[in-house]
Amino acid sequence: MRRNLTQLLISLMFFLFPPIFFIEKGMAQNTTIPVKVGVVLDLDTWIGKMGLSCISMALSDFYASHGHYKTRVVTKIRDSKRDVGAAAAVVDLLQNEEVEAIIGPGSSMQANFMIGLGSKARVPIISFSATSPSLSSLQSQYFVRATLNDSAQVPAIRTIVQAFGWREVVLIYVDNEYGNEVVPSLTSALQEVDTHVTYRSAIHPSATDDQIVKELYKLMTMSTRVFIVHMLTPLGSQLFTKANEAGMMEEGYVWILTDGITDFLSTLDASAIDSMQGVLGVKPHVPRTKELESFKIRWKKKIQEEYPTNEISELNIFGLWAYDAASALAMAVEKLGAGNFSFQKTTISRDSTSLESIRVSPIGPNILHSLLGTRFRGLTGDFQIIDGQLHTSAFQIVNVIGEGERGVGFWTTENGIVRRSNTTSKANLRAIMWPGESTSVPKGWVFPTNGKKLKIGVPEKKGFCEFVKVTRDPITNKTKATGYSIAIFDAVMATLPYAVPYEYVPLKIRDRKAAGNKDELFQGHVQKCDALVGDITILASRSLYVDFTLPYTESGVSMIVPIIDNRSKNAWVFLKPLTWDLWVTSACFFVFIGLVIWTLEHRINEDFRGPRSHQVGTIFWFSFSTLVFAQKERIVSNLARIVVIILFFVVLILTQTYTASLTSMLTVQQLNPTITDINELIKKGERVGYQYGSFVYEFLIKSMKFDESNLVKYESPEELDELFSKGGITAAFDEIPYMKIFLAKYCSKYTAVGPTYKFDGFGFVFRKGSPLVADVSRKVLSVTEGAKLLEFEKAWFGQTTSCPELTSSVSSNSIGLNSFWGLFLIAGVASFVALVACITTFLYENRNALINLNPPSSLWRKIKAMATRFDDKDPRSHTFRKSDQLPDKGHQSHGCSYSLASYTNFPPSPSSLLIPTHSDFAFFGEQGTPSSGHGDPVCPNRPMSPHILFEYELANLNHEQTRPPVIE
Repeated sequence: MRRNLTQLLISLMFFLFPPIFFIEKGMAQNTTIPVKVGVVLDLDTWIGKMGLSCISMALSDFYASHGHYKTRVVTKIRDSKRDVGAAAAVVDLLQNEEVEAIIGPGSSMQANFMIGLGSKARVPIISFSATSPSLSSLQSQYFVRATLNDSAQVPAIRTIVQAFGWREVVLIYVDNEYGNEVVPSLTSALQEVDTHVTYRSAIHPSATDDQIVKELYKLMTMSTRVFIVHMLTPLGSQLFTKANEAGMMEEGYVWILTDGITDFLSTLDASAIDSMQGVLGVKPHVPRTKELESFKIRWKKKIQEEYPTNEISELNIFGLWAYDAASALAMAVEKLGAGNFSFQKTTISRDSTSLESIRVSPIGPNILHSLLGTRFRGLTGDFQIIDGQLHTSAFQIVNVIGEGERGVGFWTTENGIVRRSNTTSKANLRAIMWPGESTSVPKGWVFPTNGKKLKIGVPEKKGFCEFVKVTRDPITNKTKATGYSIAIFDAVMATLPYAVPYEYVPLKIRDRKAAGNKDELFQGHVQKCDALVGDITILASRSLYVDFTLPYTESGVSMIVPIIDNRSKNAWVFLKPLTWDLWVTSACFFVFIGLVIWTLEHRINEDFRGPRSHQVGTIFWFSFSTLVFAQKERIVSNLARIVVIILFFVVLILTQTYTASLTSMLTVQQLNPTITDINELIKKGERVGYQYGSFVYEFLIKSMKFDESNLVKYESPEELDELFSKGGITAAFDEIPYMKIFLAKYCSKYTAVGPTYKFDGFGFVFRKGSPLVADVSRKVLSVTEGAKLLEFEKAWFGQTTSCPELTSSVSSNSIGLNSFWGLFLIAGVASFVALVACITTFLYENRNALINLNPPSSLWRKIKAMATRFDDKDPRSHTFRKSDQLPDKGHQSHGCSYSLASYTNFPPSPSSLLIPTHSDFAFFGEQGTPSSGHGDPVCPNRPMSPHILFEYELANLNHEQTRPPVIE
């Protein structure tokens, strides 16, 4: 019986097992893995309600479109109860619900504690509404900010302020963690574009209307009219309502909103919007898409179903970020896969809330890693987490007009301000309506309404009072400032298009060992005064903490030295106009020209003949007498005339240059400086002066490398003259405006020598970021370009003197050969060509005499014979020829031509006639030379012509060379 029962049970199990196996297998294939995710929000606030509904819709939409996914995010919702229950809710979710991630909290103040718990449990904390800059991902890698940091909008605001050129702003912010934490980053960002935060107005979150009005009236008494507001809508709506009532929404005011109010403009009532007309605001840019419009419709329907009795608010950016954050988390979980999720039972009680027993999630780090790598196109645009925070894409710039807002442009990290978000064109913003329905850009500042005058500091000085002079009325004790700088400043301020009340305040420069540098004015007094006026030089080092206007006078540093008069002490000054090489070259040149003229004129001009000593004297006399054009000799040769014309031109150039140079030396030589080389001062360790209170002291030490012990200060022109007179200093360094004043008084004793080290000149000083700088600079140009500047210079500096310019040379250098070598070359070549032409003509016309000489004749004998021939007169020259002696054959003499053929009655063979046949030939003496007492062999009745005598000498030479030697 028992055996039959056992067989029956086995058969029944075998029959039922296959269906059960296949049913369980099918159920396993259709089962999804739930992943618990906690949600901690303030469910009593609109942000909490909106965020929860968006999270629910995000998960529903995600799994509806991805039904085949194996994982499912299951939310475990807890109410933080206005910060009180946030920590307990997180502990409960981590310990009892064993969640793998948490979405929340709703505020930044709740996030600090939650971040610590998430790090301990290794569970990602994902917030879509905690925007405080202090909640950095660097505190914990498990904190993911799926929203924008409040500081992300700071660059956009800075760019707007910079684009409109506003130099001063006032920050108005809520006095809590939300407001305080963005102020430092906003202040430093504005300083980067030279915009100064003149005042910070912190308003308590629960401030009354009277407290707000009191603060607004304080702001009205200030000059700044650009206000940046960082707070949330309840307090912001209250602030603008009172500002409108106080008249601070009129023309001239500028209001810029952060996204704390701009994101919620659509939720404000009509009265609040009406009080905000003309306001600018920035908010994260959300592209308009069909998906977004469809979601808004569905969300509005859902929220009305969930809260039918409550007043419905509009969907804002935080709801969209909640939707994208939930979608991103669902994607990250699915990317891990169902196999990564295995649940282990813990021994911890379900009711445990002990911090020491918090469960550590085994898959939390994997979810975090997957979430950080998730990228997709969400409702707010491209969703991407970089460094634990949502990546900033763009901000929209809106203008409150009419019943709402109107977009006027965008700001992107890549292109700055653009008109359209999908372009890179940096066009201007669309037309903006400013407060007071004005279309012109407000300048951002006005003079305060409290009647306060600007304090203009002026330095008190002992010397150089032409620029600034401070006096006090002994009766009223009022300060009066006068001078060149004061006159220009008064003229500039008078031309401004608005009234600027100001008063002068005297400033004393403390006596410091480090030269009393005027920089102390900027480091100390500039904080007490609104501006500084005086002889203040624009320097790059000073511009780091003050603003300068454009310069109203030139400047530069140069050296002043005494001058000496060497004119009466130098007996050889007449030699200095020309250098020694030019003197020697000129002397040699004139001697050469004299020799050429003598060569060309000797045979045809009686003025160049005579005893040898007389002829040598004639050469030198003619050469140097041409310097004063005192030569008396006639010039008859055409070649000589050409040479003389060129000589006269050379003489004219040399004498005129010499005269001008000598004149310059005799007049300018008295301005010869005692020293011209700055390096010589440094090398010898000479003592030099500088003006007390000037930057020149540091310039000499740091730039010029002077020893500090060799620097001597002075405060007035009289003191500087005394230092020079007593030998206390060798030179002084000062700025050009002061040098002009000093030299105007002591023009005959001192001079300025280069080089001049350029600086930007004198300018007016204002506080860093002062809005007056631009307007004053423009008016400085108009004043300095007009006739008023000349009037001021004449009034304070007097008539200009005849002192040499600072840049003029104080010495006249000698003129060297390099300036005249071309002139000498031309004259030398012309003279040489004339000389060669003369000698060549002479040799050519007497070639027969040279050819008939016996070959054994030595070269020296031939040269000597030709020289003797050249020394004779040229009988064919018109200066010697007489009509009864020499027939006119049509020849014209050039001073060098002569030929025996001109005598037609001479025997055709001179050699046969002149060679003697016996020793007692009456014509020759005992040594074979013609006797001076005999006449011409052709015409015995007349004396022998010197030309015929020359032919006899040549024949005698040939005879002596061919006569056989006598054998004794």
